[in-house]
Amino acid sequence: MTLSTIPSPPISSFSLGPLTIRFYAIFMLIAIVAAVWVTTVRWKKLGGTFDQIFDTAIIAVPCGIIGARLYHVITTPQLYFGSEGHFADIFKIWNGGLGIWGAVVLGGLGAWAWCRHRHYPMAILADSIAPALLIAQAIGRLGNYFNQELYGSCTDLPWGLTVTSSSYDNPGSCGIHGPFHPTFLYEMIWNLIGAAILIGMTRHIQKRFRAGSTFALYVMWYTLGRTWIEALRIDYAVKVLSLRVNIWVSICVFVAAAVAFVLIQRYSATTSVLAEKLKSVTELEGEVQSGSMTPSDLRDRYKEENAAAHSENRAKREQKRKEYAARRAEYEHAKERVLARKKAEKEAGDKDAATDTETADHEDAETEK
Repeated sequence: MTLSTIPSPPISSFSLGPLTIRFYAIFMLIAIVAAVWVTTVRWKKLGGTFDQIFDTAIIAVPCGIIGARLYHVITTPQLYFGSEGHFADIFKIWNGGLGIWGAVVLGGLGAWAWCRHRHYPMAILADSIAPALLIAQAIGRLGNYFNQELYGSCTDLPWGLTVTSSSYDNPGSCGIHGPFHPTFLYEMIWNLIGAAILIGMTRHIQKRFRAGSTFALYVMWYTLGRTWIEALRIDYAVKVLSLRVNIWVSICVFVAAAVAFVLIQRYSATTSVLAEKLKSVTELEGEVQSGSMTPSDLRDRYKEENAAAHSENRAKREQKRKEYAARRAEYEHAKERVLARKKAEKEAGDKDAATDTETADHEDAETEK
């Protein structure tokens, strides 16, 4: 028997004159502000500025929201298309329905494009934002609480969630009021634990691993939790082989992040190297703001640096090609020497065998005499 439960809030919005303010939107805004703040603190320690993060957020946040909504629409098309769908609901994001992977992909592309334009090291930006994303996701789950959504199956645990009336087709044996597993709360706690771990281990990760590793660890942590939390949910979802599609996505993304983590150690630069690059970019931007350098001069400077980097990379590739050719030639020469030695040994062995045969024949002939 359930001794106590978590009650759902009686309201999901309030009015200010003609405006309806929804708690879901409020927590989304708080989540964005928190993510920008945490990212800025971590970014400044690497040599960046708040303005750099703010400008990046102006590009990345709208892209992330669009991507999150598109992911939700693509994975639950029956809610918006077909005879029972409502196409206009696609634009009602205040009712919920934002997929984190759409936000990460499209928001990440927006951030990457801006970083490429401004010459910011994307790898350390990703590392800076990783725990901030977990904190933002945790805050965003409070919006699901006020919307009375994203809860799981029936439970007798003392922290079961009761709702006004379940909007799901098959709420289970506990009826339309619950109590249900508060899966939004599980994910919130899981994300905050992950954020604390990543922030607490920042220095160790930066010293031990290459830039981009923190973001890969974030993805692995989140997908690990999302897999078991998703299995508890009872809201409608497309299923593949009896599993919810987001479980499969989490498994695939976890594997991809693990592979990426390994590849990062081989191909990415160290955090210290990229931090020096960021400091250089920040100093140049400071010169532009102070008037000692014009934006045109800065663009020319970047073009020269890009040309120099391109030439250096081309020289490195050419050097690697020559080294490979030299190793290949050495291998072929060694192979020829081995084959020649084996051939000589074989010929010597055949000659010895022929001599032994002649000797044996001669001895047989002498014996017959």
